[in-house]
Amino acid sequence: MNETKSRGTENKKLLVDTIGLQEMLSSGRQTAVSIGAEAGAKCCVGRRVFWNVEKVRRYINAISE
Repeated sequence: MNETKSRGTENKKLLVDTIGLQEMLSSGRQTAVSIGAEAGAKCCVGRRVFWNVEKVRRYINAISE
């Protein structure tokens, strides 16, 4: 199977997986999942879990000083 190629749309993503959320927040899995849940950004598609990037960004902006 061929690897999916990136097209420079990294900052235009609507949803990311948990690993992408960790990278976005520069944090570990537990902290990333906690922040995503508090932001109400969890989106389940079948058995896969994605996180709404816009909701996470709004939440981070709201709680930052």
